[in-house]
Amino acid sequence: MYEDFDPEWGASTLGIRASEPRTENREHSASVSLTSSYVFRNAAEAAAVFQGEQPGYIYSRFTNPTVEAFERRLAAMEGGQACVATASGMAAILTLCLATLNMGDHIVASRGLFGSTIGLFNNILARFGLSVSYVDLTDPAAWEAAIQDNTRLLFVETPSNPLCELADIAALAEVAHRHGAWLCVDNCFLTPALQRPLALGADFVIHSATKYLDGQGRCVGGAIVGDAERVGKDVFGFMRTAGPCMSPFNAWVFLKGLETLAVRMKAHCQNARALAEWLEEQPQVARVHYPGLHSHPQHVLAQRQQADFGAIVSFEVDGGREAAWKVIDSTRMISITANLGDTRTTITHPATTTHGRISAEARAAAGISEGLLRVAVGLEDLDDIRADLARGLV
Repeated sequence: MYEDFDPEWGASTLGIRASEPRTENREHSASVSLTSSYVFRNAAEAAAVFQGEQPGYIYSRFTNPTVEAFERRLAAMEGGQACVATASGMAAILTLCLATLNMGDHIVASRGLFGSTIGLFNNILARFGLSVSYVDLTDPAAWEAAIQDNTRLLFVETPSNPLCELADIAALAEVAHRHGAWLCVDNCFLTPALQRPLALGADFVIHSATKYLDGQGRCVGGAIVGDAERVGKDVFGFMRTAGPCMSPFNAWVFLKGLETLAVRMKAHCQNARALAEWLEEQPQVARVHYPGLHSHPQHVLAQRQQADFGAIVSFEVDGGREAAWKVIDSTRMISITANLGDTRTTITHPATTTHGRISAEARAAAGISEGLLRVAVGLEDLDDIRADLARGLV
């Protein structure tokens, strides 16, 4: 049983109140259902539930009340009709592609993608007859020029990882739909608290729930949000058969994370913008990549399609890899890890970590230099974050 909610509620209210799960015990805080399977009252009921003739839970690979509660709440926050939760963000991308695409189909994707996403497209999906073309995510004309007769999907991260470049979601949706294709937006960096791609015309939204949806670096998970037909039936059907599913315990952690998502994102953004402004003033910093800065070439677009500017700040230091590693190795508080979306500030060198497995030519095309650092700004005191970075900027 789920409590009624108003889809017009704000992000904070939806994160706390949307589709609140209730058992017969009427818990105020959502419980976790740790079970592999479910018992039926009789053979007829089992047959009816298995055939979809009446609602019910069958097996936690594809039906679990805690996972369902997370899916329903995230769908409400994104403004979608359906959501399928997965074991990781990469599992979400794989699930979407295998559930909706066929051998011989073509994908147009932005160059500024997470390294593992590029690896999935180039090294795994290519083995099954799917082809990919990469374009500048900031140029809608380049996307349109790359579309072929067999293009079925446009895939973009916006803001991008790690340069925080932006795609005009509404413009890309119009391009995709004019050519009979779908648009998928990876909304990991901003979450529905700051950006709702479906409202801008996107067909699918991808999440690594591991990041801000959790918010404390505790669990790994992913999600796909979209309409009732393609996600609610096609993607769910793939999940039921193939089983790259989210664990109920992880779903419970993410469900609790959604309750504080909006307030956490406001605090993250406040710290990130102040840090970006400070970094611009440092003589050792050649360039800062953050959409909240007036110097960012897409600052106006960010103001139009985002509620705030996010918590990822990337910057380039003079001196290449040696200087970048010096900044990392001089920190005493900031966590040296490639994960992001945590209450703790993290730092990484993309060229040798998140994008280390793609070719040097691909990194250069994506603008990932040896002097580039990515900071996921956490919720510590801003003065302490600045002081930790300042140790290496000398």
